[in-house]
Amino acid sequence: MATMNVSLPAEMKAFVEAQVATGLYANASDYIRDLIRSRQADVDRLRALIEEGDASGVSPFSPEEVFARAREKYRSRAA
Repeated sequence: MATMNVSLPAEMKAFVEAQVATGLYANASDYIRDLIRSRQADVDRLRALIEEGDASGVSPFSPEEVFARAREKYRSRAA
């Protein structure tokens, strides 16, 4: 496995160390690898959704309607 040194501000270093201290990760490298894998999975899912949306054709809703519906959906979840 290749080695890479990364500089972090003190607050981020403390956060990574706290994640390792939970016992879920063997060390900081394990935590960072998990973050990268998770981020890549999120990007892959988003790209798949974008491709699905592109393939579905033109939306019958204007951008304003889409955003209004999204705002309402998240407001109702927060209530």
